[in-house]
Amino acid sequence: MTRLNVFLVIAIIFSAMFLVHSHYEARRSFMALEAATKEATRLELEHERLQVERRAQASPLRIEQIAKQQLQMRLVTPGITQYVKQPADVQVPAAKAEEKTSGAKP
Repeated sequence: MTRLNVFLVIAIIFSAMFLVHSHYEARRSFMALEAATKEATRLELEHERLQVERRAQASPLRIEQIAKQQLQMRLVTPGITQYVKQPADVQVPAAKAEEKTSGAKP
């Protein structure tokens, strides 16, 4: 009988130790889950902030301001437009090549 009592006491001690260990692991896992959830929320907010910043950086008004201020660009007006004409001798081969591909004879 004494052996049975000693065996049962040891079994109860091991059972209690296993229970404490499992509770400890559950708490540790829960804390890791909470930390991961918090990090995911932080990253999601950071992503949204960066998306808003990217849209603000690419706005047409901002691009126009940078073009005017930093690149000294101006809006196109007919008064300052310069037209470049292609010389006549350069245009002829292009016309001949077009006739050859279309199969039409002059």
